[in-house]
Amino acid sequence: MKQIIQSIKNGSTKTIEIPIPRVSKGSLLIQTNKTLISPGTERMLVEFGKAGLLEKARHQPDKVRMVLDKIKTDGLQSTIESVRSKLNQPLTLGYCNVGEVASFGSDVSGFNVGDRVISNGNHAEIVSVPYNLCAKIPKNVSDDEASFTVLGAIALQGIRLVNPTLGESVVVTGLGLIGLITVQLLLANGCRVLGIDLDPEKLALAKQFGADVVDLSKGQDPVATAELFSRSRGVDAVIITASTKSNEPMHQAALMCRKRGRIVLVGLAGLNLSRDDFFKKELTFQVSASYGPGRYDPNYEEKGQDYPLGFVRWTEQRNFEAVLDMMASGALDLKPLISHRFDINDAEKAYELITRAGTSLGILLHYPGFKISKISKTVKLYEQELSSKRVFYSGKDKKARLSFLGSGNYATTILIPAFKRAGAVFQKVASSSGVSGLHAGQKYGFKETTTDSDSLFTDRNTDAVIITTRHNSHAKLVIQGLKQGKHLFVEKPLCLTLEELSEIESAYKGTSHLMVGFNRRFSPHIQKMKSLMAYIKEPKSMVMTVNAGAIPADHWTQDKEVGGGRIIGEVCHFIDLLRFMVGTPIISYRNTKMDAITQDTVTLGLDFEDGSIGTIHYFANGSKSFPKERLEIFASGGVLQLDNYRKLKGFGWPNFNKMNLWRQDKGQNACAQAFLKAISNNNKAPIPFSEILEVSRISIELATA
Repeated sequence: MKQIIQSIKNGSTKTIEIPIPRVSKGSLLIQTNKTLISPGTERMLVEFGKAGLLEKARHQPDKVRMVLDKIKTDGLQSTIESVRSKLNQPLTLGYCNVGEVASFGSDVSGFNVGDRVISNGNHAEIVSVPYNLCAKIPKNVSDDEASFTVLGAIALQGIRLVNPTLGESVVVTGLGLIGLITVQLLLANGCRVLGIDLDPEKLALAKQFGADVVDLSKGQDPVATAELFSRSRGVDAVIITASTKSNEPMHQAALMCRKRGRIVLVGLAGLNLSRDDFFKKELTFQVSASYGPGRYDPNYEEKGQDYPLGFVRWTEQRNFEAVLDMMASGALDLKPLISHRFDINDAEKAYELITRAGTSLGILLHYPGFKISKISKTVKLYEQELSSKRVFYSGKDKKARLSFLGSGNYATTILIPAFKRAGAVFQKVASSSGVSGLHAGQKYGFKETTTDSDSLFTDRNTDAVIITTRHNSHAKLVIQGLKQGKHLFVEKPLCLTLEELSEIESAYKGTSHLMVGFNRRFSPHIQKMKSLMAYIKEPKSMVMTVNAGAIPADHWTQDKEVGGGRIIGEVCHFIDLLRFMVGTPIISYRNTKMDAITQDTVTLGLDFEDGSIGTIHYFANGSKSFPKERLEIFASGGVLQLDNYRKLKGFGWPNFNKMNLWRQDKGQNACAQAFLKAISNNNKAPIPFSEILEVSRISIELATA
């Protein structure tokens, strides 16, 4: 199927062929009829992409600080590679979609196959969208009109925050699509409306709808006009729907308002506010959150947990419905806002238009009809055998063929390149949406990209499956792979519960390799430390300090059901690392928590069978400029200190002083090579299955302690 993407690196826009997306739990699979280009948001994205590196940096000072901190801790080369990888990732465009329901996942209610619906789906022939971000279209509303629903909800949410009453005077600054919709909705609400813009055509439309206007291109004074418009009382409210870096719209809004007037920012404007402007009049200012309550809340959008009507009357879905009702009643006229129409195959011409000032308004993309059953979940990238580097081990000539399940940031920036350097031959790469899978497939030489994850486990040309999906899917996928006899490399954690761990243990027969991505033990510094301690028989004392950094409580990794929390999801790395350094089982353990909910800041104590002790300080309350990981080992009168896998020092250690690297090496390359070597030559597992079980069990028990 076709989908529109944009390059963050250079701003180019193109239409690509990708597999149809996977329909997931709580989502609708929608066959698209029309989409609307949002000129404000999408123009901004295109212009950002076309900007040079310095201009990009100037627009994102927070990201620049993050890059500088990363250089200090991880090194220049590692940071450059990370930034380049980020810039090379494609960006999906569009969020105003109209189509028909083709199918739906479990836990969906209120929708049927064949329903005409709007959603915030992308510019693509088929989209998969959570059902709380969809709404049914009334019969007397055309697809053309319905395509404006999401923009209408953005306008409506701004109006709800202003909370206008019948007869109030309201100024709308910026008469793009959202501004013109805002004008109509305010008029339907019984308000007097004054529209402000530079474009005579947009001003004419606002006037046609019933608003008074201020033409800035003719030098008309908006503050003076607003004073007359409000009968010298000051306007009741100002809604800013413009997109500008200037602080002037905010300043003018404050001057226009009466005492205790309201200002709501729906678009973009400079926020260098004058206290004096707001102080004297006791003005209120609020930024509108897109479509309404529920936006950016994963419980609402991804899990389908609706807000109770009695407490939250208007959610983003109910705002969609309200806008559609306004269209159905005739109170909202969208036809005059359509300026251009293009076929999806001519999308690049449409995007050329939005970068030209004043040449377009509402641009509709049309999607020719086709049967969804004929669209494949797999796209072939290379027809012939790839000339990948072969793997040579122990005098044998074997090629290990790998398929990747998941193509997120870690997979595409770290794991796939690591396995490529190790000499793997890539077969399939699977992703849920299809876009990231196509990007990874083309970049790294996969033969196929697919959204059918099951096909990886039944593919005869796949020797091993690398699992890099969200944590709550790991156990199911591991068991599925073991039953199909595939070698498996699963990015940590192995699973989230003791029940899942027991099921994996039962499914494991020892005929296939099962490895978890505990890469730290393969780091060259760790290997050096291990060799230096090889002849020390007495117990060791170890301190692992992890400056983990804070992650929002609503991030999926913090969700106990999805990510498992940070002890299961990340601290398992360090439990495994200390287990490797000692080489004997962990016999007891304890957890001291500073934050009992997220367990972001904890100290874990480990006691080993040989008498060694280990402490893991996992802290989320430090500075990002401080190195992320430090390991100190005290043994036999000496100390080894490792800083962030770049510098290793020995204190009082016989015949060892230091080992430094130019760049950080956490062992991912060696980890991939060890797994590849094991499955290619049927060698013993790089990490014993018993240790994987031990570390996984202890991580789960510490997280639930």
